[in-house]
Amino acid sequence: MELTAITKPFHELTPLELYAILRLRNEIFVVEQNCVFQDADNKDQGCHHLMLFQAEELVAYARLVPASLTYPELSIGRIVTSRKVRGSGIGRILMEHAIEQTYKLFGKGPIRIGAQLYATSFYKKFGFVPDGPVYDEDGIDHIQMLIPA
Repeated sequence: MELTAITKPFHELTPLELYAILRLRNEIFVVEQNCVFQDADNKDQGCHHLMLFQAEELVAYARLVPASLTYPELSIGRIVTSRKVRGSGIGRILMEHAIEQTYKLFGKGPIRIGAQLYATSFYKKFGFVPDGPVYDEDGIDHIQMLIPA
C-alpha cells in the first residue's frame, strides 16, 4: 500500500485536488453519515490541507487549522478516510502526519479537535484527552479533545 502525502495551503490546491477534497468530505460527512450541514464554512482558505493519495485517488484528508481560526489553540478538522481503506491503518497514518505537519507549519502548541464521540478512543492513541462536555453538532454527539502543550 503506497501512499503519497501532500500538504498545501488553500491557494496552492489544484482544481482537481480541491474537487477530490470536497468529494471525499461530502461522501462521508453528508452521504454516509446522513448529515446535512454547510461544509464550505469559509475556513478552508486560511488552512493547510493534508491529502493522502493511494495511486491517483484521495483516500484520506485532514484540514490543518491555525490558532484562532476555529479555537484559540491549533486544530485539526474535517478528518476523514474513505470507506475503501478503513481498517487498513490509513487513519493512524493520517493523524500522525496531521499532528506532525500542524507543528511544522504553526509551531508547537496545544491542538484542539471537535471529535465525534464514538472516535474518542482512536484520538486518545495520539495524546488527545477529552476536554469539555458532550455536545450535539448536526445531530451527531461530539466532544472537544486536546493535546496539551
